[in-house]
This record gives sequence, structure tokens and C-alpha cells, in this order.
Amino acid sequence: MNRKLTPFWTLFILTGLNLFNYLDRFVLSAVLPSLQSDLGVNDGDAGRIVTAFMLGYFVTSPIFGYLGDRASRKWLIAAGIFVWSLGTVLTGLAGGLGVLLLYRVLVGVGEASYATISPGYISDTFEPTRRNNALTIFYVAIPVGAALGNILGGVISARYGWRHAFIWAGAPGLVLALSLLPFAEPQRGQAEGRGGTPEFTRKPTAKDVLKLFRLPDYVLVVTGYTAYTFALGAFGLWGPTFLHRVHQIPEKSAATFFGAVLVVAGLLGTMVGGFAATAWQKRNPAGYAWTLGLSVLASVPVSVTAFVASKTTLAMSCLALAMFLLFLSTGPVNTLIIESVPVNLRSRAMAVSIFMIHRFGDNLSPEIVGRLSDAWSSLQKAVLILPGALLVSAALWLALALKTTRAVSRRADCSEASMTTPT
Repeated sequence: MNRKLTPFWTLFILTGLNLFNYLDRFVLSAVLPSLQSDLGVNDGDAGRIVTAFMLGYFVTSPIFGYLGDRASRKWLIAAGIFVWSLGTVLTGLAGGLGVLLLYRVLVGVGEASYATISPGYISDTFEPTRRNNALTIFYVAIPVGAALGNILGGVISARYGWRHAFIWAGAPGLVLALSLLPFAEPQRGQAEGRGGTPEFTRKPTAKDVLKLFRLPDYVLVVTGYTAYTFALGAFGLWGPTFLHRVHQIPEKSAATFFGAVLVVAGLLGTMVGGFAATAWQKRNPAGYAWTLGLSVLASVPVSVTAFVASKTTLAMSCLALAMFLLFLSTGPVNTLIIESVPVNLRSRAMAVSIFMIHRFGDNLSPEIVGRLSDAWSSLQKAVLILPGALLVSAALWLALALKTTRAVSRRADCSEASMTTPT
């Protein structure tokens, strides 16, 4: 019989794997100028490389959501890690743009499995009062992994070439894919104290999934997340190139700075946002939503300043502050997605979320920014569309916060009225 992992070790292993997930993904942004030069790729086609990844990611996420609510999750996670790692290694061996696009689709397929299933796996390990903090720690791997991808990608590319950066990044995952297989996975609904009961073990139907779109809280959080991801996806790809091209910072230095800011601002932002949101939520049921809306709203003027500033120091400082503000949302947004749906639909809810945020978010934005950069002969002008997307995101999340606040107020009024009504 397989041994059970403690919640700590489950979170430790999944967070470590998530770090490699984002390390592999963000190597591309560090080596992009070298890759473009070597393969003769313009800005628009560079955006297509990200689009190819996102195609594999969002198209297959509903499939993994379906499987994640019905099949063994640890095997699906292991398969995903192996596939994305293989795709990363093969990216370093690509001889042209066409085959490179195919390999990036493969990376997207593997990462879709992991991203869809892991949050529900963690949610079934930690009870609700500890869940947001656990997911916050899990998502700390996003800025740390992205930073390592930028830093290591830049260093390896400068010394050995961009191809080696992909090969070295992807190779460990071919072995790490086996990490969870020796252990038993948690029952669905286990953390609620009712694992194995029909409410949690019943296989969801297509009709159940359609109900997701009739849940106003879920729709608001995912729609806001889509606009947020539109901005963040293009920013993540073009950030180092923006510093290199607009402020004449050397490619390696731009990638190193971007990576360092990701790890510091991202780590602090994710931790501060996650734990502060948990504390706020205990006092106010709209605490998660207020954290999302206010932090993203604050990032809008900061990001505009970062893109238009002529002084390099000011631009870099504002980029760092904008990243911090944006990463405040990382833990709460995923907790809201998980907690706004029935437990037996968690994997599919994450899958639908992944499909939406990538199909209409960062699947489109990197190429749109690249095409606008080519058309306007200015990357600086092209990135100015991104704060507009952040404003849309903030508006939707603030609407969710107000909706939740009003619902709580109405319930309190009804409760007070029932207590004062004579019997």
C-alpha cells in the first residue's frame, strides 16, 4: 500500500515542482533576443512562440480538468511534468521556427496538466482555514521560478548559447516527474472531513460544468483574472527586451535585473498578499476580493510611469513596484476560484479558468504587443496597452468585492430582523 504524505511534504513537493514549471516557462524571455537573432525571428513571430505554448496550454486544460475529477491525479501530474520537461529540452534542439513552435505546444500541454490538477490536490490536503496560506506558498514558486528562469537563462545563454539554457532547464524534470508516484493521493473532499462521501466522489457531468457559468462570483473572478493575465503575460515576455531596447541595458543585465525583481517583488508580493488577504478575510468575507481589486488598481499608474519614464532608474523602480503590486493577487485569486465552486468540480473549475485566462489573456497579448511594436516601430508605445487591461481587471474584482459586501450586509439585516420579530 502506498504511504500517505503529510500536508507539509505534499505542499513542499508540489511547490518545488511548480518552481521548475515556471523556471522552464520563463527561460524564453531571458534568451529571446539571442533566439530572434539566431533564427531570424521578428517581434511578431516572437509573440507566436508564446502563442504556441498557450495553444497547448489552454486547449488541453479542459481535458485535464475532466480527467482530474475522474482519474488518478498523481499519474496525471507525473505525466504533465515529463511532457513539459521533454518539450523544454527539445526547444533547445529546434532547427527552425516551425519545429520550435511545435515543441512549445508540447510544453504547454504538460504544464496544463500540472496547473489544472495541483491546486485541487492541495485543497484536499489542507482544511479551509489553512488553504489560502497553503496555496499562497504554492504560488510563491511563480515569481521564484520565473526569476530563476530569467537569471539562469540569461547566464547560461551568455556563456554557452540560448539552446543550452533550454536543455539545462528541462532535463531535471524528466526525473522529478516521479516524485509523487510512491505516495497515496488525498481523497476528494478529505479536507472538509467528508472525503469519500457521494457529494465529493460523484463524477461531475457536462451539465455540472455548465453551472460554473451561472455562478456570478466565479464568472467575475475569472473574467478579472483574464484581463490581469493579458497584461502580465505580455509584460513577462517583453519586460527584459523593453529594458534592453528602450533603455539600452545589455541583454544579460536586463534579464538578470528582471529576474532579480521577479524573485524579490514576486516573493514579497505573493507572501504579503496571501497572508494579508487571509487575515482580512477572517474579518470581512470580501477580503480576498478587496485585496485583488485594490492592489491591481494601484498598479495602473505605476506601470504607466514605468513605460513612459525617460530616466532608466525611475523606469526600473516603477517596474519593480508594479510587479510587487501585481503579485499581491497570486494566492487570493486561486483560492477564490477553488472556493466559489462545488468541491467535486474543483479540477474543472481550474481548467475552465486556465482556458479563459490563457485563450483570451496571455495567448493573445504577447503577439499583439509584438505586432504593434512592428507596426509602430516602437515597443515602448506597444506596451502602453497593458495598463488598460489592468484597469479592466481591477474594475471586475472591485465589483466582486462590492457584491460580496452587499450580500453579507443583506444577510446580517435579515438575521437581525428575524431576531427582533415577535413569535
